[in-house]
Amino acid sequence: MENKLKIINDAQYQNWISTIKERIKASQLKAAVRVNKELLMLYWDLGKDIVEKEAESVWGSGFYNAMSNSLKKEFPDTTGFSVTNLKYMKKFYTFYKDIKANRQQAVDDLIGSVPWGHHILIFTKCKKMDEALFYLQKTVDNGWSRAVLMNFIETQLFETQGKAITNFSKMLPSPQSDLAQETIKDPYNFDFLTLTEGYREKELEEALTSNITKFLLELGQGFAFVGRQVPITVGEKELFIDLLFYHLELKCYVVVELKVGEFEPSFTGQLGVYVAAINHQKKKDDDNPTLGLLICKTKDNVMAEYSLESSSQPIGISEYNLSNLLPKNYQSTLPTIEDIEESIRQLTDK
Repeated sequence: MENKLKIINDAQYQNWISTIKERIKASQLKAAVRVNKELLMLYWDLGKDIVEKEAESVWGSGFYNAMSNSLKKEFPDTTGFSVTNLKYMKKFYTFYKDIKANRQQAVDDLIGSVPWGHHILIFTKCKKMDEALFYLQKTVDNGWSRAVLMNFIETQLFETQGKAITNFSKMLPSPQSDLAQETIKDPYNFDFLTLTEGYREKELEEALTSNITKFLLELGQGFAFVGRQVPITVGEKELFIDLLFYHLELKCYVVVELKVGEFEPSFTGQLGVYVAAINHQKKKDDDNPTLGLLICKTKDNVMAEYSLESSSQPIGISEYNLSNLLPKNYQSTLPTIEDIEESIRQLTDK
């Protein structure tokens, strides 16, 4: 027993065991990827057979039931031969066959690295091949689950990511400028919010922070929430930043300012002051330069570009979409807490 404890507490032994564990994990991962590739190759071949034999034309749509029953009977312990999945195999083949015809090894490896369930989401919801490849690459790079992939497809990440007007290429070194550009979207989709008409910036800010999980998903992977109305002192004035985040991949603070109206050039100057203040007061030596993100309801792109030319700070400008609006007088038709308490009191007094 004493000898066993001595071995367990030995640093050299622990280091060796750690390397063994990492090798086992790597081996398990490779095995899982290899199994996934073999499964996808099988599904690909079955889908190809269905297409090339023109099975539906020859035997009618009922052939799927016959094929499913035949395969299930022969392989009772193997899942994946349902009628629905057989139809997905055909779709899988027809969706990717043109790009795979080029036999680009990188594309083959990419397709083979993504699980079948993810593929179903991609080839049933994506209309263009470059969109599909975008989501395939993002899934591999970030280890997205199916639920996360579904969220990003529904919020149209492909259509919005990297589309914001920024001065990152001028203000930031490469590759940080490229990664920062890819990180910022335009527009942002705030449809998960419900606000009354004529809402103010404070109400928008409160709604976003009360739905912070959904807001972080909309911002994208890597954003960590630091605070709301974060105070900073500039000279003799105390200023308040709408929203402050830290981006784990960019390794920098991100100052977010919200504007409920049209973009104005003065917004860029105000945000630039906040960015400079965070650099002086919160940024650590190993942090990258702070980014500014201005999210407004609408913007004139030319005006935004001219405004960024005069800024000395890295800033991006995006719009946001919001569809869930209630009429201005809707709130007044709802009972207050006092009204509800009074109604309960009247009922209990009877």
